[in-house]
Amino acid sequence: MMEAPDEWMNRAERDLKTANANLGVGEHEAAAFFSHQAAEKALKALYIKRHNKLWKTHDLVGLISKLGHGGIENECELLNRHYIDTRYVVDLEYSREIAESALKLAGKVVKWSRQKLKGED
Repeated sequence: MMEAPDEWMNRAERDLKTANANLGVGEHEAAAFFSHQAAEKALKALYIKRHNKLWKTHDLVGLISKLGHGGIENECELLNRHYIDTRYVVDLEYSREIAESALKLAGKVVKWSRQKLKGED
């Protein structure tokens, strides 16, 4: 059984809180990772609402392209790297500034998704 869009949005909101908590204790990679996860789950909530199915992808750019743009394409593109870069040893050193930026971008994506979901009820 597929979960409801509201449950996906609730999970997105929890991931934003988790990202913020990790930022607060200096876990910058974790903050960026959970920021990506929050954006992904918020976009998937809207995708499920519109298409009645889950698309198993981690590509935020792909998701937003299927949902119709709306001014958050850049945010999705900038967040996309945090799904991979936080999982592997890469040249990017996660600083507080990078984590804060990821959290801010994710907040915009979650807010946009929430507004779209409310408008489709």
